[in-house]
Parts: sequence; structure tokens; C-alpha cells
Amino acid sequence: MQSKAVRLYGKEDLRLEEFDLPQIKEDEILAKVVCDSLCMSSNKAAHQGTAHKRIPDNVAESPVIIGHEFAGEIVEVGRKWKDQFNSGDKFSIQPALNYKNGPVGILSAPGYSYNYIGGNATYIIIPKEVMENNCLLKYSGEGFYPAALAEPLSCVIGAMHANYHTRPGSYKHEMEIVHHGKMAILAGVGPMGLAAINYAIHREDIKPSLLVVTDIDQSRLDRASSLYTVEEAAKNAIELQYINTSSMSDPVKELRKLTDDGGFNDVFVFAPVPALIEQADGILAADGCLNFFAGPSDPDFRAKFNFYNVHYQSTHIVGTSGGNNEDMLESLRYFEKGLDPAGLVTHIGGINAVIDATLNLPNIPGGKKLLYMHIDLPLTPLTDFEEKGGDNPLFAGLDRICKRNKGLWSVEAEEYLLKKLAH
Repeated sequence: MQSKAVRLYGKEDLRLEEFDLPQIKEDEILAKVVCDSLCMSSNKAAHQGTAHKRIPDNVAESPVIIGHEFAGEIVEVGRKWKDQFNSGDKFSIQPALNYKNGPVGILSAPGYSYNYIGGNATYIIIPKEVMENNCLLKYSGEGFYPAALAEPLSCVIGAMHANYHTRPGSYKHEMEIVHHGKMAILAGVGPMGLAAINYAIHREDIKPSLLVVTDIDQSRLDRASSLYTVEEAAKNAIELQYINTSSMSDPVKELRKLTDDGGFNDVFVFAPVPALIEQADGILAADGCLNFFAGPSDPDFRAKFNFYNVHYQSTHIVGTSGGNNEDMLESLRYFEKGLDPAGLVTHIGGINAVIDATLNLPNIPGGKKLLYMHIDLPLTPLTDFEEKGGDNPLFAGLDRICKRNKGLWSVEAEEYLLKKLAH
């Protein structure tokens, strides 16, 4: 089987190449990748090369396939797994293997560490490490893009599950956000922030009573508020507020006012900015938990933290990176029930767009960049469909479909695209 993939050879050295996949072994699976959602972590890996903790030292001689937020369809199943999987099954992948015998030990992950598995490829071999850790996950919902976005949602789910609180006189940590508590998501209208808002509003068990989402970009706040409305949150017994803090002389004071100065039980920081962490620290309630969600590139990244409050107010901090299998399965269950992550998607493209988009991801505005591996298409914002449709029937058709779906990507748009261009 021949595959076409974007492979990493070293720092800022990505190449789109065709090569032969070996015959699968009895404990492996051959699969077709349909789409991959670009992640900022791939940008970091591409720019850091072997300095990245998940990239093997020998990539110059043995390149790895990048991309770890992907979905596709099983083509051939090795004998060991024939009682669990079938040709034609749709799937998603949990990339956080925690597998000590992988190429770079417990940090091994598809999309970083392997020669034959990654999201930016037409065909892949799913290795025994993925299978033995139950990281190949079936998806029975509509379309493919929701399954590709299951991994980013799982990171948000894992973050909320990882928050914890305490009780005086007890050493037992009570995991989870505070049910009917007050939650703030700072710098919360980027792609991952949107996923967090969507989940917080629609999760079925534990919900905040107050959800405050801040940013300094009004256009992004406006888009978020149109996707996940105050009215929709109210139907789920949540008071949702979108707040631009850019003009506030004292954001901590103003945000605390929203809680009658009691502070927030759970605060999530979605950008690696020291001042933002200090702001989050300042709005914590007693026994409040600050979750530093944003992963910094600087290994010496630091911010001030109020340890007086740590001691006397029992404030605490946690950091999460990725989700586990249960978080992925929870993501997929929500999508199978109809929760739509389309609001995260602002661009689409083909395999030919992977390299430039990955290397320049921080400079490309908008949300998730969703790339389809069996088509060639420049990276294109959904908002450009109407203009491009003037002389391109493909974009004219996509524009009509998106307008029927509130300007969002959809299963209908995906099926139309693949019917027209997939090869």
C-alpha cells in the first residue's frame, strides 16, 4: 500500500512525500485517514524538532508522520484484532499512549513519534502500542470531522475532571469543577476555549451556575457569543457572560464584582501569558482551583502566584495536557448524541496545505484548520466561500451548504467536498 504523508525530518523540515507502507503484522491495523485538525502542538513540534519531548532523536534518518487529531476508516485488520474491529469501521485515535516501550518511551504519541502513523497521511499503520493501550476508538456518529475534533474536546474534558477542591479537616481531594459553582475561562474564545464553552454548557452531569468568558479581541468574543449564546446557556441553568477585559483598568476587581467579591471556584487559563495567570490567581475564591491549560513553549516560563492565599485561603493550581481514554470516549459519546463541534472550524484545506499551515499556525487567524488528506485544496477560510464561489462551482456549492448551517462546517459540507474532490 502506498501512502502520501507530511513527514518531519528535523527542525522546520517538513516534507510531503509518497512512500510504501510495509505489510501489516498480525497485531497491527491498516487504516485510511480522512481528515486531521491542526493543533498548536504540531506547530511546536515542527519548530522544535528533536528538542521536542515527543520527537525521536533519529528523525533525520527515520522521519515521523505529523498530526494527531484525526479520524478515518479501517481498511484491513490484523489477525489479533479481528474479533474487535472490522474493515469499514470509523475511528478516532487517543494519541497520549503512556506506553513505556514506544520510540521515545512514555511520551510516545502518534503524530510525533512514529514512522507509519500520524494524521497528515492518506494511509497509516496503527501499531500494537495503540492497540494494546485501547487507543483505537470506534466512532459511530455522522461524518468524520467530529471524530477528528474528539481529541481537542477530550483535553478540555480532562481539564475539568482534573480540577479539585478540598474540605476543612479532610485530606481527600474532591475531583471536578464545583457543581453550580462559579467558573471563569480566561482568553477563552480561541479554538480550545470554544470547545470548553460548548462542553461546559452542554455536559449532562456537573455544570457551573455562572460561566464568565474573557478575551481582549471583541471580534472573537462576538463570534463565540453567536455560536454559544447566552440564551442557550440559560436553558441549561447557566448564566453566561462574555467580557472584554482590554479596557478595564483593574480586571481582577471588575471580575470579582460578578461574584459579589467572593471569587471564582474554577478558573481556566487558555493563553500562556504571565499577567493572565496573575489575573486568574487574583479572582480565585477560597479553595479555588486555577487550571493552567495553555502549554508554553518556553521551558523557563514563570508567573507570580499569591502564596498567602495558598496558605490561608487554600487556593491551588493544576495543569493538564491532553486527556485520557475515558475523556476521548466521553467526547465521542457527546458527538454521537448530536453535540456538534463545527463552531471550532474556520478553515478547510487539503493535504497540500499541511506544511505551510502547520509552520505558520500562530499567524493564521480563526479557529481550527481542518484538512482533508485525500484532496488537494489551499487552506481556505469558510468566510471566503462566497467570494471564491463567483468563479469556482466547488466553493459556490460549499457556500450554499454552509449558509444553510448558520455559516458553519457540517457533515453535509464534508460529504459534498469529498464527493467532488476525493481521490
